[in-house]
Amino acid sequence: MTPKAFLHLPELAGRLTPAAASGLRLTDEVLAEWDAQARAQGLPPDWRLPEEELERSRRDVLAGRETDDDLWVFAYGSLMWNPGIHFQEVRRARVDGFARRFALATTIGRGTPECPGLVLTLQAASGACHGLAFRIHRALVETESRLLWRREMIRGGYCPVLLPLDTPQGRIRALVLTAKTDHPQYRHDLSLHETAAIIASACGSIGSNRAYLQQLTEQLEVLGIEDGHVRELSAMVQQKRRHTEPPGGDGRVAETARKGLDA
Repeated sequence: MTPKAFLHLPELAGRLTPAAASGLRLTDEVLAEWDAQARAQGLPPDWRLPEEELERSRRDVLAGRETDDDLWVFAYGSLMWNPGIHFQEVRRARVDGFARRFALATTIGRGTPECPGLVLTLQAASGACHGLAFRIHRALVETESRLLWRREMIRGGYCPVLLPLDTPQGRIRALVLTAKTDHPQYRHDLSLHETAAIIASACGSIGSNRAYLQQLTEQLEVLGIEDGHVRELSAMVQQKRRHTEPPGGDGRVAETARKGLDA
């Protein structure tokens, strides 16, 4: 991450977790820590997909691009503030036909097996989803995409596809993680009230589900991205928090949000 990476979005300089400091950069050592955490929570040994299955998925999807091209990655959730990858450029970006929704249950990081939390996914919808696009240099695509696949596809909760995106600097083709609607942890039928209740109460080993939503809301505000669903959800969660949380709140929220272990 160099100053040139923020040429189009100087307001993001200093607001993204560097790759070296990211708890979401799933090196072998970090993955071993996740496995230990999963065992401590009582998750089964097959709580994550085997490495060979991840690699097969990665190769199948990336086979649709030229091998000497850079790789663009669309960010609409935690990638927007903690990308966990080395990138050469970041732009505002829009993907048509999708909306961001908290519709993927998580039992590690932002929730537990007893009280699952929710992380973002992309649902097919009218309109568009606005976020960021990160460009990985062609020389780093192999290494960085492997680590990204470990992070996002660790439980197979997404359908990774290459889709056209519109950016202020022109149209690009990027990796987009869309909802896997037949995944057992996909929650398509939650109402806004149910979603808010889960986010307001769920908390995992690295922090609250509420902190995840708070980070998203703050980054959208910095970028000037209006998302009515997120705004309404955030207001509802804040209301529930005022009614249920004792004075003082959770002092760990800001720190754990930076070290998140969620998708």
